[in-house]
Amino acid sequence: MAQGAKFTFTRLSYHSGDWDTDQRMPSNLLNSLVEYTTISIDPHEKVVPLSSDDIFNYPFCYLSGHKLVQFDAQEKANFKKYVQNGGFVFVDDCNHDIDGLFAKSFETQMAALFGPTALKKIPNNHKLYHSFFSFDKGPPTTAFELNGWGDDLVHDYLKAIEVNGRIAVLYSSKDYGCEWDYDFRNKRFLAEDNTKFGVNIIVYAMNS
Repeated sequence: MAQGAKFTFTRLSYHSGDWDTDQRMPSNLLNSLVEYTTISIDPHEKVVPLSSDDIFNYPFCYLSGHKLVQFDAQEKANFKKYVQNGGFVFVDDCNHDIDGLFAKSFETQMAALFGPTALKKIPNNHKLYHSFFSFDKGPPTTAFELNGWGDDLVHDYLKAIEVNGRIAVLYSSKDYGCEWDYDFRNKRFLAEDNTKFGVNIIVYAMNS
């Protein structure tokens, strides 16, 4: 990210499924960046079609949903080119789908684009967990992980596709989007601000 450039929370829209989830979450994370960091931000979420070349103007993108992920040819080409050329995509399974359609179809898409073993568990001592705040046990849990299709387990890891030693696609089945989907003014009622891990993700993305 260029010196002095503003961070833009960029959400990817795609033709299949439902991409417009957790609508209060971006402003909540942007508020956390203001509270905890000196990062200059654009206060408004940007929605960019995955099929558009506009995605190459933004180093951080977010992709989510509950339903089928079936990229068309242009979306596939852009996704692959974006991550191979330095882009970072945070993908979060909203996890309330009874048969795990988002998770299964997204992982199938990644296998087709990058190979069947590209999406791997990342170790819980990865620098992602210390990029700003410290999470010594790895990814924090959420209240939503067991609410969806799941496998009745709280996963103690995240998965990622790495390109040239950096995370290019960070994949969560923990439903952070729902966990952070509340008005940022209500954070004062929490014993611990649960958006801090979101700050880590963005700081890592901007510095990797």
